[in-house]
Amino acid sequence: MDENLGPLNRSCCLCIQHNITSSIPNIGLQVWRAELVLSDFVLHKIHTSSEFEGIVSLELGAGTGMVGVILAHVAKTVFITDNGDEILDNCAKNVHLNSEMFKYRASVYVRELNWKNSWPPTMDLENWETEKRFSWTSSEVEEVQGASLLLAADVIYSDDLTESFFKTLERLMSQGSEKVLYLALEKRYNFSLDDLDVVANGYSRFQSYLKDADECERLGHDDSMPFFVGKPIDLTQIPQYVREYNRGNDIEIWQIKYVRRKSPSQ
Repeated sequence: MDENLGPLNRSCCLCIQHNITSSIPNIGLQVWRAELVLSDFVLHKIHTSSEFEGIVSLELGAGTGMVGVILAHVAKTVFITDNGDEILDNCAKNVHLNSEMFKYRASVYVRELNWKNSWPPTMDLENWETEKRFSWTSSEVEEVQGASLLLAADVIYSDDLTESFFKTLERLMSQGSEKVLYLALEKRYNFSLDDLDVVANGYSRFQSYLKDADECERLGHDDSMPFFVGKPIDLTQIPQYVREYNRGNDIEIWQIKYVRRKSPSQ
C-alpha cells in the first residue's frame, strides 16, 4: 500500500506492506480503519504543532507499524511493539521501506511486547543470541521509562485482551515520566442474548477502565488510589491526511492519562 499522506511541509508517500485479509492470530498484518484514523491524528499534530518533535514514544499492538513509522518523521526514538514473529518481521520490513523519511535519523526499534507477560521484560541471557532481534536491552527499557507518548490502534476487541492491555498500560504509565496515551478504536456491535439487543460490549468494557476527565476536573477525585482518566478527541477537527478511506461513524480516539497514587507526604 502506497499512501499519499498529504502536506507535512510537502506531500509525502508512505509504503506499507500488509495483508488484505487476515486470520485471528495474524490480524496485525492487516491495516484497520482505526490505524488510519490514528495516523491522521499523528499527522495533524506534526503539521500543526511541535508537540511530538524530539520525543520518545512507544506504540502498543502496532500491527503494520504504520503509526510509529509516521511518528518517526519527527520523534527522537520510537519503539514499535507487538507480539509474534510474523507480525514483528513485517513491522521491521515497513520500517526499512520508509527509513529515508525519518527526520534527524530517528532511532526506531521493533520490539516484542506480549501484554500477558510482565513489564519490564525479563532478560533471557541464555537465549539472547537466538532471540535478540526483537528482544529488549536494559538501556531500551530505561529509555521507555522516560517516554512521554504511547500510541495504540484497534486493540479493543476481546475482553481478555483488554484486561491484559490495561495491566500492561498501568505498569508502563506508573513508572518513570508522565505519559499520555492516544488510543484509536472501532466500536464493534454484536447481538447479545443477555441484552436482547445489538450492543458494543467490548466498547463498554473499555470504558469501565476509565474515569471521565471532565467529571474529575469538575468534582475532584480521590488521590488515594491510582486510576485511568480518559476523554474522546473531536475527530471533526482532524483532517483526513491519509487518502481514500472511509472513516465511518464508529471510530474514536481517546486521550488517556494515568493518575498515580499520591504519597502521604504530598
